[in-house]
Amino acid sequence: MKKEISVKTIVAIGIGSAVFVILGRFAVIPVPGVPNTNLETAYPFLALMSVLFGPVAGGLIGFIGHTLKDLTYGTPWWSWIICSGVMGLIYGYAGRKIDLKSGIFAKKEIITFNLYQIVGNALVWGLLAPALDVLIYAEPAKKVFTQGIVSATFNAISVAIIGTLLMKAYAATQVKAGSLKKD
Repeated sequence: MKKEISVKTIVAIGIGSAVFVILGRFAVIPVPGVPNTNLETAYPFLALMSVLFGPVAGGLIGFIGHTLKDLTYGTPWWSWIICSGVMGLIYGYAGRKIDLKSGIFAKKEIITFNLYQIVGNALVWGLLAPALDVLIYAEPAKKVFTQGIVSATFNAISVAIIGTLLMKAYAATQVKAGSLKKD
């Protein structure tokens, strides 16, 4: 059974990638003492888009958005671009257990999503990104694993706070099933 990507999802990928670039370029807070490492606001947004549109859209938004963001600086850093795509996939798969479009994002969904995203951030930014930095760019392991652990921590925190608030706000705008009664 072949499932095609809808026009709505393609538009979401394009707009999501553009917003990822803007947030990644202009809405970051550098982490003192750790070069090239920021508190990012793009990942909470990526989490929301991935939950709404699924893992494929999330993966593409992360990959395309990070690529375009890096191109605004000069040279794409492929190890971290790949990892942004992987994070979009992880957020999207975690989102399969959440139905934001039905207005449901209660304590159970918040805890479940955040457990997935914390583990995902730890694995992707704490292990995969630094390992790829060492393999692709021959970066010093101590430096990139420090950057990775710091990034994993800050990304997990920003998604837990900002991402949860975004998803909660989105869910609050949706009509809950069975909430409308005929008079």
